[in-house]
Amino acid sequence: MTTENTHPAPFPAPRPAAADDADALAVLRRFFAAEAEYVAAGGRGKASFADLAACLDPDVVMYQSPGLPYGGPRYGPEGIEDFMAAMGEAWQDMEFLEQRFAVDGERVAILNHGLLTARATGRVLDTWVMQMITIRNGLITEIRPFYWDTKAVDAALFP
Repeated sequence: MTTENTHPAPFPAPRPAAADDADALAVLRRFFAAEAEYVAAGGRGKASFADLAACLDPDVVMYQSPGLPYGGPRYGPEGIEDFMAAMGEAWQDMEFLEQRFAVDGERVAILNHGLLTARATGRVLDTWVMQMITIRNGLITEIRPFYWDTKAVDAALFP
């Protein structure tokens, strides 16, 4: 009689932090600061996208929930600018209360707790958003945001 090990393989040991981890965090901090400024200024035509574009790979892709008013996939810096313009039209302020980063090589998980103030209604949304972001060669190549409550987004944005 033979027996097989039916237990899954153990998780690999965490790898030690690398210099690349600090570089990834620096890129993300610049990106989030530029995003908040861009949105606060009102987006396209009212703010420069240059600081955001400097953080993006030419082939960057964002996969945004299609259930959001500004949802759907976005391709390249132009697509990200379209998304940021829609965010700037929707929200007048984004305040990060807390951001937690978990870096594993080129992949970063970010837990964001923030307040977003809707431009049209003035309502403040207190929400959490988890993001999975990939960074290669010092540039963001993929963004996948996951909103805690997309219905609360609609409730804040629409009268």
